[in-house]
Amino acid sequence: MQAPVEGPGADMLRFRETQTGYTVLVGPPEADPDLWRRYMDGALEAYRRFDSAEALDYDTVIDGRSTSLFFVALDSDGRVVAGVRAEGPHKHVDEMRAVASWAGLKGGPAFRHLVADQIPYGVIECKAGWAARDSEYRHALAEWMARACVHAAMLLGVRYVTSHAPEHALRLYRSSGANVAWWIPPSSYPDERYRTFAVWWDMKTYRAVATESQARLLEVELSEMRKNDLMPPDFWAPAKGLA
Repeated sequence: MQAPVEGPGADMLRFRETQTGYTVLVGPPEADPDLWRRYMDGALEAYRRFDSAEALDYDTVIDGRSTSLFFVALDSDGRVVAGVRAEGPHKHVDEMRAVASWAGLKGGPAFRHLVADQIPYGVIECKAGWAARDSEYRHALAEWMARACVHAAMLLGVRYVTSHAPEHALRLYRSSGANVAWWIPPSSYPDERYRTFAVWWDMKTYRAVATESQARLLEVELSEMRKNDLMPPDFWAPAKGLA
């Protein structure tokens, strides 16, 4: 196991993000409630900037109960500059928020069928990714967030990660191994400004889809985690919440 550390994220897993040199911390919200709130506040600021704060569902999510793991990147000053969170593993289709955003739409039944087929093998959902607008490494942090979806699946022991992505982000998600469900008509989530697509990662095939650079970075980060025996602590239990 890791040697004890002091400061933010002392009870979280950590590794170095290769392109920026920033520290990445991973854990459930209860592992560091202050860091969790800093991540969520950063997400709220980012979503408000695009006038889509309702999609974050801040008031419902902030208690941490629906989040199994969250990832944050800390810069050299200890500032949270990016993050993403994971929900699941899901036991029923209706637990997945992404599916709910297709309710009543033409592609809704097909999306439900996709997730239903994944549930027996383990499926999580990654959500609320953001990067600080003023970061000099904003592009690298966006690429890291896409890789974090793969890390989340590995840490939670599932085969699939399913989510939704706006059209402009599809290339980013595909770079880390995501598939796009082209047969499912896009939704206008969270509003009519967007064309949003269903996407998923398969831990058995993501390397064949990922770009060469992202596949290499994934292997470096996963190797570091294996080398340092970064396994989830015993007290981790999905979705215990903070209350």
